[in-house]
Amino acid sequence: MTEIKLVNVFTHRGAGGNPCPIVINASALPSEEMQGIAGHFGHESGFVLPAANDDADYIFRFWVPRHEMEMCGHATIGALWAMATTGQLRAEQVRIETRSGPVTGFVDMTSPDDPYVEITQPVGKVVALSREEEDLVLAALHISRADLLDLPIQNAVTSRVKTLIPMKSVDLLNKLTSNMATTEQCCQSIGSTGLYPYAINDHGDRRFEARQFPKSSGYPEDAATGIAAAALAFGLLKNGLVKADSERITVLQGRAMNSLSEISIRLGFAGDRPIGCLLGGSVQFVGSHTW
Repeated sequence: MTEIKLVNVFTHRGAGGNPCPIVINASALPSEEMQGIAGHFGHESGFVLPAANDDADYIFRFWVPRHEMEMCGHATIGALWAMATTGQLRAEQVRIETRSGPVTGFVDMTSPDDPYVEITQPVGKVVALSREEEDLVLAALHISRADLLDLPIQNAVTSRVKTLIPMKSVDLLNKLTSNMATTEQCCQSIGSTGLYPYAINDHGDRRFEARQFPKSSGYPEDAATGIAAAALAFGLLKNGLVKADSERITVLQGRAMNSLSEISIRLGFAGDRPIGCLLGGSVQFVGSHTW
């Protein structure tokens, strides 16, 4: 029997967040079983395995119903939170091996029943799409250039490539519609794993709102996407929408799904040069299941 912890990650004021099944002791699970769990629950799922060498403390694997993922921000945070609250975390700073590369997790145990987790992401790369690629994105979302800010559509990546689409308003953002097949075809053509339209919620408070339409996860939209929010933070920096400092950037996501979620990003710098970021958020325990 395998115990599965269900958590909601990136909750906003105790609600919303992205549901995530977590298996803390997954060393005996074959890949087919991991994918089966993700398919059963219909969400990104995280699996914790012992490290293979001294370069890491744990190996994390991530699955969606259709395939294995290189990295999943909310599943990483959810797994660390679940481990910490059940007394199974070795330290408050841990090294994690993922298919996209090493990740460091920081767990603030000031409140042991509700620790706050942040994880590292590498410096983001942001590249503007060509006009032809932009037209594919606009067609996929049934919008025109008039619906966008005077900024480029960009592919951005820390761990997985996301396409940043600068909407003129939160209202326009939350009226968007998508089709899974069209989204997948568009993402395939532009080398992306998801369309991530965003809008300014409160510029002064560095608060933004976004939605994610994933390429091929097996569902049409995500309530909270940490890896996309981390990529967005570097897009905001490149586009001059945030200053080059380490103050908190807040990304709200999931409003259109009635599951408003909150993602926190803090950019890191060496002098004036960005070197990475910390991605964090709140977690709520939902329940336990056996498989």
